[in-house]
Amino acid sequence: MLSKVFTGAVIGIDGLLMEVEVDIAHGLPAFTTVGLPEASVRESKDRVKAAIVNCGYAFPDDRITVNLAPAHIRKVGTGFDLPIALGILAAAGIFPEDAYCRYIILGELALDGRVKPVTGSLSMAIAAKAAGFAGIMIPFENRLEAAVVEGLDVYPVSTLAGAVAFLRGEKIIDAEKPSPAGQFDPEIAPELDFSEVYGQGHVKRAMEIAAAGAHNLLMIGPPGSGKTMLARRFPGIIPPFEFDEALETTKIYSVAGLLPKGEALVMQRPFRAPHHTISNAGLIGGGGNPRPGEVSLAHNGVLFLDELPEFKKSVLEVLRQPLEDREVTISRAAMSVTYPAGFSLIAALNPCPCGYLTDEKHPCRCTPGQVQKYRNRMSGPLMDRIDLHVEVPNVTYREMSGPEQGESSVEIRKRVTKARNIQSKRFSRLKIHTNAQMGSRHIRKYCAIDDESSQILEGAVDRLGLSARACHRVLKIARTIADLATMPDIIPCHVLEAIQYRSLDRNQSV
Repeated sequence: MLSKVFTGAVIGIDGLLMEVEVDIAHGLPAFTTVGLPEASVRESKDRVKAAIVNCGYAFPDDRITVNLAPAHIRKVGTGFDLPIALGILAAAGIFPEDAYCRYIILGELALDGRVKPVTGSLSMAIAAKAAGFAGIMIPFENRLEAAVVEGLDVYPVSTLAGAVAFLRGEKIIDAEKPSPAGQFDPEIAPELDFSEVYGQGHVKRAMEIAAAGAHNLLMIGPPGSGKTMLARRFPGIIPPFEFDEALETTKIYSVAGLLPKGEALVMQRPFRAPHHTISNAGLIGGGGNPRPGEVSLAHNGVLFLDELPEFKKSVLEVLRQPLEDREVTISRAAMSVTYPAGFSLIAALNPCPCGYLTDEKHPCRCTPGQVQKYRNRMSGPLMDRIDLHVEVPNVTYREMSGPEQGESSVEIRKRVTKARNIQSKRFSRLKIHTNAQMGSRHIRKYCAIDDESSQILEGAVDRLGLSARACHRVLKIARTIADLATMPDIIPCHVLEAIQYRSLDRNQSV
């Protein structure tokens, strides 16, 4: 007998519908899986057989052939267990074909018949709805993330026996239907607040500009000056998640198996801070079975690289593509997958190997050659993709003991959101959304400056030796400063402030 069960797999972060065809024919007992199955899929025959027997059903004593279609795509993961088991039972006549043809089915089986969670349930639910299926049958632990998709019935199952009883009409499973609007709360107050940071007013201002224009930011300062503390508060001033942004970020975490238990959506913008010993694959993604890397896990959020020169040079160089294209493409012999990587880069470094070059209270022990070698670990093309450079000095005791606190993250975020809305209207007919994404053509159109501002910029080029790309960075920053001030035109004070945020250019020209 022949049966066909619909299931799916995740390619990148998107779900791809597949068919599990099961044929039971007379012959010597055998269990063959075809259709480019990976090792974990080939091993499913032992899990499936044990689960069927331990749930009290007779396992067919014939020749079983399982075909995973389309056959040219490599099948990875354990989510094929449940559809294969149900396909075998359907081919054996346990329940009629019309009972399961309306659903996408996925889940991993334990030997005792329990249905265990799988990764990528949200992506598969989205694919099931797009294909017109009435519902999706998934493990109980994955029910909340899949139920985010409106217009799709989600049937959570805990055991193989429960799934069979449902398909035979012997058991009713209530569809999980939480309201996405009720789950999604974009106005969650940030856990870490800028009001807790004493002093560093100019750094907070630079971070506000970076958030408003989606610019990348580099902080240079001695140990203990608060670089990490400031970076961890940066996500709190980025505009709140839109539902589509939250959904896309949740898909990445679902595929990576990092979605917190009991949560349906990633509610707050992610903050990822990988250690400097990370590998290329860990940062960008990849591996034998490609997985999202840190740049993708930081999508729509912040990637913080502390002690930037301590990262391997090869690791830093692979950042150039995601910084430019906002996505990562990983090519393998059997497949090519693309992961989104639209993040804000916040990097930090000491001014020299010992860290005290700019510290008035601690003498620096480094020679000029050591300082230059330390900074040369960061390539020019990478530094060209960082718009703002800001120095972070140590905070004085008077600043730490002062009674006044700065603005809260919520207050700063209101101004940032207002500036982002201005940019959204400006670029509404273009493929870009923020000032940081502007190219040369956009800069000429939207960053026009008057004669006085032009003279200021020309003087900065002469004194600091700014490159053409650095000039473009200055103009983009000035445009963001004008947006924060809700001014339609760039004026000289905006250009002057923007020039201040190119401290590395200034240091290199001395």
